Amino acid sequence: MATGNPAMSEAVYRRVGHVGFSTDAMTVQGTVLKTAILVMILLATGAFSWAQAVGEATTLAYGLLIAGSIGGFIVALVTIFNPKISPFTSPIYAALEGLVLGAISAVFEAAYPGIVIQALGLSIGVLAVMLFLYGTGIIRATEKFKIGVIAATGAICLVYLVSFVVSLFGSHIPYIHDSGPVGIGFSLVVVVIAALNLILDFDFIEQGVKQQAPKYMEWYGGFSLLVTLIWMYLEILRLLAKLRGNNRN
Repeated sequence: MATGNPAMSEAVYRRVGHVGFSTDAMTVQGTVLKTAILVMILLATGAFSWAQAVGEATTLAYGLLIAGSIGGFIVALVTIFNPKISPFTSPIYAALEGLVLGAISAVFEAAYPGIVIQALGLSIGVLAVMLFLYGTGIIRATEKFKIGVIAATGAICLVYLVSFVVSLFGSHIPYIHDSGPVGIGFSLVVVVIAALNLILDFDFIEQGVKQQAPKYMEWYGGFSLLVTLIWMYLEILRLLAKLRGNNRN
């Protein structure tokens, strides 16, 4: 793995190979453009889902949330296993995830007014900071750095998996989901790990450009980066909610 993001594996570039002409190869500028398109699609469907869920959540809002979650997961897997179709599946993934984020954001906004704009602002800010740190070379994606971030990401996934399994039996892992110091600390660590994954994502895209990966990999790079951004936004949302909850207490 090149990153904790399952969509960004070095094996992907080995499968797709490289092109003979630079005009047919992926570029950083092209990947940025594709990422921007995917974000716009996500925001558009997110706004629609938000409108259905704001105030009193409707049956349609719940349906969009479920359909987006299941559909997004399936489309993500298809894209990871077949990057060649990413120009078609990436926009679909962005649209489905927008339905999920819109509904979830509306629920958080109802409980904590103003929290969504704060989460969006922080997400954009973290993205800009990490891009600056990577671009200036202050943080480099060395092998040790990659191993550390991947291990930390795997540990977080394991905790969430265990939490999900025990919840099926009516139990839960204590403290980490609460608004106390431990829960806030846990969410803060997760946000930091998600942000560090951005460094590895930037490196993954840069390596694709250097290896002259096919042009369609720009869509795949945008899709992969979107996966990390969505995760980071949700974790920031959870962290802010815990901070608001702690202040209420």
